[in-house]
Amino acid sequence: MAANFWTSSHCKQLLDPEDVELVPAADRERGITPEEFRLVKIHMSFHIWRLAQQVKVRQRVIATAVTYFRRVYTRKSMSEYDPRLVAPTCLYLASKVEESTVQARLLVFYIKKMCGTGSDDKYRFEIKDILEMEMKLLEALDYYLVVFHPYRPLLQLLQDAGITDLTQFAWGLVNDTYKMDLILIYPPYMIALACIYIASALKDKDTTSWFEELRVDMNIVKYLNGNSGFL
Repeated sequence: MAANFWTSSHCKQLLDPEDVELVPAADRERGITPEEFRLVKIHMSFHIWRLAQQVKVRQRVIATAVTYFRRVYTRKSMSEYDPRLVAPTCLYLASKVEESTVQARLLVFYIKKMCGTGSDDKYRFEIKDILEMEMKLLEALDYYLVVFHPYRPLLQLLQDAGITDLTQFAWGLVNDTYKMDLILIYPPYMIALACIYIASALKDKDTTSWFEELRVDMNIVKYLNGNSGFL
């Protein structure tokens, strides 16, 4: 993995917000609206989280899986790549990349257990389906699998600000950012700063002078907050 975000493939692949929100042509032809496109991504991100709780993987694996899932749909349509199969396959791929490997058969077992029978049969896949989709995802992602997350800079910045008592609250806010496409648009440290800004505001911590000392562009931090839906 690249040691420096600024020289990483993740940095080079940051996108403009309008590019992330764009509904692929094949999906538009099927009548999928931008709002429906956004809601499917939210729903399937939650599906990844639920499945991850069953197989007991670290938060970083979940975050990487959700990042892969969201990045795929900036390049491919949901018509081509069924989100119900892409979601568990992203978790499978992320578990290997983050060195916390989950066997495909275990994912298949829990998908069937979670979704049961009836109308949710479309969620029921076999091992070969996940393995085949894994190869398609690797191609869709151009084999760029490095993801930098806000968690490490969050801890470093909280310590620097002297407000480590906000760690749990701010960490939860970072988790919530994966319900959106922020990780595809902003550098991880900016997401961390935005979460600290929100946490300090909600917990009545005065961090004004600390932010001034950082000389960070507060317009960007506030813009990120305004587009995150937290404040």
